[in-house]
Amino acid sequence: MFKIMIVEDDHKIREIMLENIKKWGFDGLYIEDFNEVFNVFLKYEPHLVLMDINLPSFDGFHWCNKIRALSKVPIVFISSRDTNMDIIMAMNMGGDDFVQKPFSIEVLMAKVNAILRRTYSYSNVETDVIEHDGAVLNLKDSNLIYNEKKLELTKNEFKIIYLLMKNSGKVVSRDKIMRSLWEDESFVDDNTLTVNINRLRKKLAGIGLSEFIETKKGQGYIII
Repeated sequence: MFKIMIVEDDHKIREIMLENIKKWGFDGLYIEDFNEVFNVFLKYEPHLVLMDINLPSFDGFHWCNKIRALSKVPIVFISSRDTNMDIIMAMNMGGDDFVQKPFSIEVLMAKVNAILRRTYSYSNVETDVIEHDGAVLNLKDSNLIYNEKKLELTKNEFKIIYLLMKNSGKVVSRDKIMRSLWEDESFVDDNTLTVNINRLRKKLAGIGLSEFIETKKGQGYIII
């Protein structure tokens, strides 16, 4: 079981984090004595650390530096600070990601899952969401969330966006998409896919994702 350590001064936020970490089947704990961050890290041996920047006694950069002196464990900074200098400093200190407050817990957990998967290659653990640039596709209820806005998808729209997000950065051919929608694409008019894509794009634009799906002429579609 993966262990996640929460270093967050806001009691309400850390409780919500811990609750969702446990919902995902992970083990988690949060720091209560902020003078003992490093000692708790050594004893707990977490697989990932969620680190606020503004903390009592010493800030998150201090603790990240101490952890990085002996461990490459993934560290995700979480902060209300939003200047480029803060983000750059967090990355330069060894952070693996930066999440700005206020944040969506769904997006945070998608990032946590992605980092754990990338770091530890746990192919045997199934995830319930796919995240790309802040867009979170919930595989359980076929909804897509972006900037706190929820988009309800039809069965075909869900299959299309799932295939594209799962292969983000790669061109997915029209034939491959049609095969995922229908068992035998020869019985489907090619325009049917175009209609579905256009309808999906219109819905995405409605929540601020107007250029989420790109067309590669003669090749197919891609999410970059």
